[in-house]
Amino acid sequence: MAEVAIEHAKGIAPLTALSDEERMFQAAAREFAEKEVGPHVEEMDRDGVFKRELIDKFFAQGFMGLEVPETYGGSGGTFFMAVLAIEEFSRVDASAGVVIDVQNTLVSNALMRWGSEAQKKAFLPRLAQDTVGAYALSEPGSGSDAFSLVTQAKEAGEHYVLNGRKLWITNAKEAGIFILFATVNREAGYKGITAFLVERDTPGFTVGKKEDKLGIRASSTCELILEDCRVPKANVLGEVGKGYKVAIETLNEGRIGIGAQMLGVARGALEHAVAYSKERRQFGKPIAEFQAIQFQLARLATDVEAARLMTYNAARLKDAGLPFLKEAAMAKYFCSQVAERVASEAIEVYGGYGFTKDYPVEKYLRDSKIGKIYEGTSFMQLQTIAKVILGG
Repeated sequence: MAEVAIEHAKGIAPLTALSDEERMFQAAAREFAEKEVGPHVEEMDRDGVFKRELIDKFFAQGFMGLEVPETYGGSGGTFFMAVLAIEEFSRVDASAGVVIDVQNTLVSNALMRWGSEAQKKAFLPRLAQDTVGAYALSEPGSGSDAFSLVTQAKEAGEHYVLNGRKLWITNAKEAGIFILFATVNREAGYKGITAFLVERDTPGFTVGKKEDKLGIRASSTCELILEDCRVPKANVLGEVGKGYKVAIETLNEGRIGIGAQMLGVARGALEHAVAYSKERRQFGKPIAEFQAIQFQLARLATDVEAARLMTYNAARLKDAGLPFLKEAAMAKYFCSQVAERVASEAIEVYGGYGFTKDYPVEKYLRDSKIGKIYEGTSFMQLQTIAKVILGG
């Protein structure tokens, strides 16, 4: 019996084991992020602007259409490969990671799942080749209570006329295509919510103020203003009144992407702290030789490994077509906790130097904070987890 069990175990790969294709892709993403993004991180963070030429390179290398089938001009990869890319880019710069993340796990993902064939042919090649996408759900009075949104869509012949405001929309400054949620009937509650594909040059549609943020400063976060914005009925994504399903199920996948982003942030901060501990000398020797520093780094490395396992597990479940709601919520919740803790303690390893902008770790702490907020706050993740385990 034991021999049978051993033979069976030999055929099961460890969770973190990558196929040859995944390993080559991961190495390519890591090299690209280090060589192409790395030299611009400080400038983009300072100026709060993501360089368009970098985004063009993201498209050229296939990072913006990772799951999009090759028939639509994409890379034809897996969700797990998107997670690997988000992690590697975020290790270098969380703003770069979220550009990749929103494009792949939210916008393209929603279109592939809910779009008609005509919509896929019209929009997926652009999203894979040259057009940034954005996902517009939040409003000034609608955050965690996302379905209390008030942006209205009124039927007018072959169009819907949209009026309202959206807030906190990632990638909005650069985006040319928006998945935007509005209600066709407020009295129907969440059953009135509908998803629309809105192009940037649509009359009545305006990208407004860009927020000046604490972290992920190069990533644009803007408001959207809709004033009698006429959107063709052909641009309804999914069914009228079923936008809540598009939003919920897409965000469930997006949370794994945020988990990967926070994993990358934690990895980057830890790697800097380990390297610095070997260089910084006190009392005649590197601080890495002091047990207090060793134990601190060991605890952080354990946290990062646990975060990796949770993120990879959720992504593998998604690709396998298995339930992943609880695991996605856990990954986002846990990884955001880990990223903040690791980045904070990395600053402590650096001491006073870590508190200055001359050294890299303070940025990791600023970038980590958003992980507990966007795509569902930590409290919303806990609520989701509780509902699942309690059978609610």
